[in-house]
Amino acid sequence: MTAINHVGGVRPGPCRQHAPASLKVAAAMGLVVGTALAPAGWHAWFTSVALLLGAVMLLCKTPLLPVLKRLAMLSPFAIGVALAAAAQPGTGPGWKITALRSGLCLITLILLAQTTPFNDLLAVLRRARLPALLITTIALMHRYLFVLVDETERMRRARASRTFTRNRRFSWQTAASVVGHLFVRSSERAERVYDAMCARGWR
Repeated sequence: MTAINHVGGVRPGPCRQHAPASLKVAAAMGLVVGTALAPAGWHAWFTSVALLLGAVMLLCKTPLLPVLKRLAMLSPFAIGVALAAAAQPGTGPGWKITALRSGLCLITLILLAQTTPFNDLLAVLRRARLPALLITTIALMHRYLFVLVDETERMRRARASRTFTRNRRFSWQTAASVVGHLFVRSSERAERVYDAMCARGWR
């Protein structure tokens, strides 16, 4: 979780240690499920959830800007769900409630990630008796996500140092090339990691 906070520019707040991870996960899941299942007319519920999330941010001293940045990164999923709801006949203004639900759920999960060390989240999943293979996969994804971010940044800098044009079309071609090379390098790294794990007795 330290890596996430470092990348996102978020400093650890006091809530990271003051509340048990299991309590925070249970509260977050309760808010998510309640918000997802709440009828559209329960405006008091949505207002209460929004005020509660704001209070948590103030209590935990969580900066607003990094939360908004992560919300913007995840917003295409919420927008897609809202557009799918709007495309259904007879929906009316229901797509607005869908977008509101999605936004509140995303902010809840972002705050959970901001205020809970990742190892504690994994410990909660283990106590919940989730499959060990799933937990191991999540841990590896979390670890190598930042490796891929660093790799992408190195490739971007290397490409930028060899580029002498500002053409927008060329920029898109460069981005596509970086993505392609990153996919190839990621596949090769995954094979090497898997071979190393098997050599150490992992099954």
